[in-house]
Amino acid sequence: MRRSRFRALVLCAVLMAAPWVKAQQDVDVVTPEGLPAIGKWMLTAKGLPSDWLGEVYRGKNLREPINVIVVDEGAASAEDAKARLLAAAARAGYPVRFGHSAGYRGFIGGTLYPQLPQGRDDAFSNDLFEVSNDHGRIFGPHVLGQAYLFTGAFSREEVDPFRDPPHQYGSFNRARDDFTQRLDRSTAYKVSGFVNLGNALIDDPKFTTGDHDGMAVLVRSER
Repeated sequence: MRRSRFRALVLCAVLMAAPWVKAQQDVDVVTPEGLPAIGKWMLTAKGLPSDWLGEVYRGKNLREPINVIVVDEGAASAEDAKARLLAAAARAGYPVRFGHSAGYRGFIGGTLYPQLPQGRDDAFSNDLFEVSNDHGRIFGPHVLGQAYLFTGAFSREEVDPFRDPPHQYGSFNRARDDFTQRLDRSTAYKVSGFVNLGNALIDDPKFTTGDHDGMAVLVRSER
């Protein structure tokens, strides 16, 4: 009896883990020089590439690319790295705002990290969700030697209350550039280069990344 019960518990655990195992196996990753393996896409809570809430753009389903990488070389701990980045984002005009979908994850170095900010409908955004805005989620931190690494996915939504649906995809590149340039101007996090993640979908028959060019902006803080 005890052995049968143990087998049943093991089988149950395997079946429950199977979707997560398959999801992680299906994650597209790239390993840039000097960095850990980085997932190409923002992932849903089920570990699948996010599709901008089912948005169809020019006849294709959107995939939301990772387009920002942040390396903090001055944080004393993982919690300090989170606090520093939250404060820097707010100073740069991207405070935590409600009105956005949440619960996403990012793949770094073999681990799925939950999003920052962690509210049930929060994101970093440069304006209210009722108007056109640039917004994003950040994942990590992942320990990188003496530093801490985050990835992020930022996009612009165009809002028109007379359109159905009123919130529509606008741009990935515009939001990526606005967020990182504001960090560079207003905080100790400085743009230091670009990382080719190879996540621009151009000729795919079903999926697209809109105007995304496959590059993530790399931002570093040394203090």
